[in-house]
Amino acid sequence: MCEAHAYILRNDMEEKLLENVDQIDVEGDEIRMINIFGEQRILKARIKSYNNSDSKILLEAIEWKD
Repeated sequence: MCEAHAYILRNDMEEKLLENVDQIDVEGDEIRMINIFGEQRILKARIKSYNNSDSKILLEAIEWKD
């Protein structure tokens, strides 16, 4: 089983958000990711790319708060 790792693109840099993502739900401009350990992240973003070979999900923030 190969779970993907999620990254967010900020200032032309990729920042890791969540490892071992097992599920992604998209509702409007919100993305909810859940990993195999039950951890989850919810953010306003869009999926920029997904590469199965690299197990990588790249997101682009719509609204980001530090």
